[in-house]
Amino acid sequence: MIIISLISLAKGSVYISISDIWLAIFQKGEQINQTIIWKLRLPRLLASLLVGSSLGMSGALLQGMLRNGLASPYLLGISAGSGLVIVSIITFGFAQIFIPIASWLGAIFTTLIVYFLAKRGNKISIERLILGGVAVSSLFGAIQATLLLQAEDGRIQAALTWLIGSLNARGWEEIKITWIPIFIALLVGILLSRQLNLLSLGEELSISLGNSLFRSRCLIGAVATLLAASAVAIGGLIGFIGLIVPHFSRLLVGNDYKYVLPFSALIGGLTLSTADLIARLGPIEFPVGIITSLLGAPIFIAILYKRSSIKREQK
Repeated sequence: MIIISLISLAKGSVYISISDIWLAIFQKGEQINQTIIWKLRLPRLLASLLVGSSLGMSGALLQGMLRNGLASPYLLGISAGSGLVIVSIITFGFAQIFIPIASWLGAIFTTLIVYFLAKRGNKISIERLILGGVAVSSLFGAIQATLLLQAEDGRIQAALTWLIGSLNARGWEEIKITWIPIFIALLVGILLSRQLNLLSLGEELSISLGNSLFRSRCLIGAVATLLAASAVAIGGLIGFIGLIVPHFSRLLVGNDYKYVLPFSALIGGLTLSTADLIARLGPIEFPVGIITSLLGAPIFIAILYKRSSIKREQK
């Protein structure tokens, strides 16, 4: 992560040496280097680390809660709620400065709707939670497509940049809005490792050991949603990080969530910062969401193939 961070600060349209980077960080040396580091590259690097760690831990929390390796932060309709809010703001010509906080609130509101649909008395039905997320995502996706068809060409391009996922032009304002919720949610998420380990034993055994399924699922889902919504508020809808990073963590440290959760945060930050570096190395800068999808899809297929091979050998 340190190596990738230094390369990210050094590489760009203007190359800055390692010694000049340190001078610029302490606001010494040439003024142009200070401007590039503090105004452009450093906030973008921090944004990639925050977004990646949020998506990584959010995916690990949801996969542990649902006991499903295919779960991702967008399963509960987080992407649909944020996407609809983003498209609405851009289509109707509202100031785009409101996009981060509005997308954050939209994601949380959508997840609350899905949880309400899944609630049965004092229990959360996993099946209804997943189906509710799919239904709400489909509905909001249709409304989103309708708004895009009515929008002007210039506004469509701006909306697609957020919907694909990009860290271009992300600055200190986005970080100031979200770093405190992300930091608190990461700490709380790590403390939920015991509940996730109990849930992995099965519902009946988890209840017999004194774990409240309703309280645990509500708390885990709330933390996962806060992390994913904060990530969307900074970088838009960046896919595959929350899906593949928890698998990497389990391959490295096993299935104990005491280690899976912090490693998912670290690997998520490393993965997204690396993807963002790749996205801006070429003559044309690509949205980082394209890079994560291009790299994530074949990697995830390889992980699934390896896991299926291991299971066949065990049988």
